[in-house]
Amino acid sequence: MMDGLPHPQRFYAFITIAIAMTMAVLDSAIVNIALPTIGQELAISPAETIWIVNAFQLAVTVSLLPLASLGESIGYKKIYWCGLAVFTAASFACATSHSLLALSVARMVQGVGAAGIMSVNIALVRFIFPRQQLGIGMGYTSLIVAVSSAAGPTVASAILSFAHWQWLFLVNVPLGLAALVVAARTLPTTPVSGHRFDLASTMLNALTFGCLITGLNAFSDPDGRARAAVLLAGALFFGAFYVRRERRLAIPMLPFDLLRSPVFAFSMMTSISSFAAQTMAYVALPFYFQHTLGRSEVATGFLMTPWPLTTALIAPLAGRLSDRIAPERLCSTGLVILSIGLASLAMIGSAPSGFDLSWRLAVCGLGFGLFQSPNNRIIISSAPRERSGGASGLQSMGRLLGQSIGAAFVAIVFGLVHGSQTAWVIWCGTSLSLMAACASGMRRTSIAKA
Repeated sequence: MMDGLPHPQRFYAFITIAIAMTMAVLDSAIVNIALPTIGQELAISPAETIWIVNAFQLAVTVSLLPLASLGESIGYKKIYWCGLAVFTAASFACATSHSLLALSVARMVQGVGAAGIMSVNIALVRFIFPRQQLGIGMGYTSLIVAVSSAAGPTVASAILSFAHWQWLFLVNVPLGLAALVVAARTLPTTPVSGHRFDLASTMLNALTFGCLITGLNAFSDPDGRARAAVLLAGALFFGAFYVRRERRLAIPMLPFDLLRSPVFAFSMMTSISSFAAQTMAYVALPFYFQHTLGRSEVATGFLMTPWPLTTALIAPLAGRLSDRIAPERLCSTGLVILSIGLASLAMIGSAPSGFDLSWRLAVCGLGFGLFQSPNNRIIISSAPRERSGGASGLQSMGRLLGQSIGAAFVAIVFGLVHGSQTAWVIWCGTSLSLMAACASGMRRTSIAKA
């Protein structure tokens, strides 16, 4: 089998990955900015507009692992191309929706398309880049995710300053069509397993993760704690059946065969923990900036910028280094730096200057950027090539779970703690980052034994 794609096919193949990932990540962020405008135009309440966000998130969550499994069966290229086609068509449907129901359904379909993109993107990167340059591919992928996440509010504000909210979705159409044409010609054809798609596992996966994510999100509503408890209990109930079924399968949808590897399991633990710690800071700090320091929304956006900007700058370098230096060592170093940055934020004074905040956030971004690309490299390279889809799907699921857990934890702390709420959240994020650093360090022992 060819080790990676030759130039210039490799360049164009990765461009399609970049375009599709940018659209998928951006759409999960930019819509939040437009919710008040959409709600006013469609004559719906603020509470009802949340369904526009939740429909997308739920569809992504419940579709990731099934589509990753289907990718192994019929080929990653087909899943990626079809996911991009569905996402592009659904973007047009979102732009032409004139009711909450139509928009929510279109967003749900768009989420399925986004899951098709996210579920196998890392697996495709493994086949696009030569084995010796896999870290470079991971670094560029992390760069795209970091820049897209950071640019979401800015892009949304820029579009809304001169166009209607429909253009938040319409801009995806020409980009998606161009990417579809290039992807059809340049993405690599990967080996297929041919195993039958498991509908029973798909249903159990949807019930388990649907209840889990919805339950975690419900914690953000002070009146939704009882509903959250019921949903989380449902996740445990369906999850028990799901786990029992998957453990008996040779090629499970929930990749227990991969999680039996200590290196892979520790890598997933560090991924979930680090994204939870990052999300805790991302959610809590804006409240501190606006409520405690009295900064405006625009100023808050600028103050948060050093973290994702530094991550975006460091991620490609960290990816390159992971091809030459033990990636687990880079991960542990990055997580320790992240912990130091978070601790410095938790101990900041009551009237910090912009510089005091900026350098601390930059340290956090440095640590996260140094960790993310090497960790993704370990996740994908520790799985057999024929199980790259399962590894890719679980990597994306780990990111979503970490973000949901982090956001739910902030809601719990804000509901229970009075005074110094942000400091409590950041200290908990620091502890979580240190735990992730320890888990990352344990991978070195596992690799040495292997």
